[in-house]
Amino acid sequence: MCQKHKLRLGAALEHGDAHTREHRLWSRRDFLSASGLLGAGSLLLGNIPIRSFQPTPLMASLATGGDNDRILVLIRLDGGNDGLNTVIERGNSHYYNLRPSLGIKDNQLWALSNEYGMPLETNALQPLWNNGMMKVIFNVGYPQPNYSHFRSTDIIVSASDSDEVKETGWLGRFVDHEYPAFLEAAPSIPPALQIGVQANLIFDSGQANMALAISSPQEFYQIAQTGQLYDTSQLGTTYREQELAFVRQTANAAFHYSKAIQDAYAGGKNEVTYPAHDLAEQMAIIARLIKGNLGTRIFMVDLADFDTHVHQRANHLTLLNKVATAVKAFFDDLAFGNSGLEKKVLGMTFSEFGRSIYENGSAGTDHGAGTHTLLFGGDMGNGFMGQYQDLSNPDSVTDPVFSVDFRNIYATILQDWLGNPPELVSYILGKPFNPLNGLVPPVAPSLGDNNKCALLGHNPHPGIAGAYEIKFSVMQYGELRLQILDKAGHVLRTLIRSYMDKGSHTFLFNPAEWYLAPGIYQYRLMSGGQIFQREIRV
Repeated sequence: MCQKHKLRLGAALEHGDAHTREHRLWSRRDFLSASGLLGAGSLLLGNIPIRSFQPTPLMASLATGGDNDRILVLIRLDGGNDGLNTVIERGNSHYYNLRPSLGIKDNQLWALSNEYGMPLETNALQPLWNNGMMKVIFNVGYPQPNYSHFRSTDIIVSASDSDEVKETGWLGRFVDHEYPAFLEAAPSIPPALQIGVQANLIFDSGQANMALAISSPQEFYQIAQTGQLYDTSQLGTTYREQELAFVRQTANAAFHYSKAIQDAYAGGKNEVTYPAHDLAEQMAIIARLIKGNLGTRIFMVDLADFDTHVHQRANHLTLLNKVATAVKAFFDDLAFGNSGLEKKVLGMTFSEFGRSIYENGSAGTDHGAGTHTLLFGGDMGNGFMGQYQDLSNPDSVTDPVFSVDFRNIYATILQDWLGNPPELVSYILGKPFNPLNGLVPPVAPSLGDNNKCALLGHNPHPGIAGAYEIKFSVMQYGELRLQILDKAGHVLRTLIRSYMDKGSHTFLFNPAEWYLAPGIYQYRLMSGGQIFQREIRV
């Protein structure tokens, strides 16, 4: 049956130049992302590079505290994780027919339930499952899946449709449109940290996220003591000098975080022994920073080599063992001394796609569609969501249709875990995606807009040159003002002054109709006793 499977062009090694070209594009993108000034500062902790991201409004608000002290840790399984060999439907004869050499026998599984199991190599996760700290979401994907690493990664991290290109990430857009006032007052701690050397689109907000790689924490801390690495005082007013000043100022801003990171790293302590592998090292650093009260709320780690075209079985099981042992040590560390921290941290795996349901002729699998998402911690209980892939009547070309859109998971994280209004979540994801009820315990009360209003941001009008759509939401009926201000904060125009109904609204702003010359302005929303303000270049 495996030999009848028709592979998508570029999905398999035997596609030669097409597969090589697809990988080359992916590698080139990663190289360009990792080189130059791309992020907001990098340093080394425990010989692991750490990237701190430029402050964006929501992350700044998260970093400054508040009632919601929950933390999100994203675990990227880089290369396309094989969900069918991660969580196995026990006794499914179709699975073993499709994978005669890769199928994992029932006596090589530990039981999640009577229906599902995981390889014994992942049995470090069994206590988390038994203690209500793990859930499985089956067959996560999206319509019209793309089988290119490069393109599918962009889809997953930008939360776009498969036929749509977005230049920003779902977390980047989200944090850029919440609490705009925090842009003017950068926090003293890094709002987000990515362990690894590659910048990732997931945190790109559309602003310049400049990064500077620092070779050691000692060097990073020495630079932070002066507050600057680059002098901007001698630069003039030419376009080139102003652009250079912006780059230097952004790079300098990264150093504001160095002392906080060093203090938290020194103040925290790993209380358990972590396995000696790369993912565990990354997780150990995060645990230490959390326990040292750094205050950062969103982290991301990365484990590579899930592109298992050849000799998958042993290699994939080794990777799953790394995930399981790292996650187990991480949550044991957080729970040490009955601290309760493990209840405030949610870990989530994600990957650009799954693997083909068929094994190939090289004892591996090729690029597929849906894969399973694993969640850990968060005091959420255990259980399953979504529908497992139907393997009973396989198509020779197309994998089974996904059961859960990955953006429904994002909506759940944004709304229930991070506590933000559905209007804002829908705007950031581009359209409404319903949260998965019961996946995580929702934070109460909802934070962020205080249930009054939210300024969602602006974008160029798709059909009117030079015009913009300013978007906002009103959570309760009341008086609202939308104004245009100059850079000094003086009110120039009042676009709206009226009572507005509850709901999401879009205002068509054409600067020419308001007799505004090209330049940089502010627009301000006032409603329910709150003020939200953002910058716009027209």
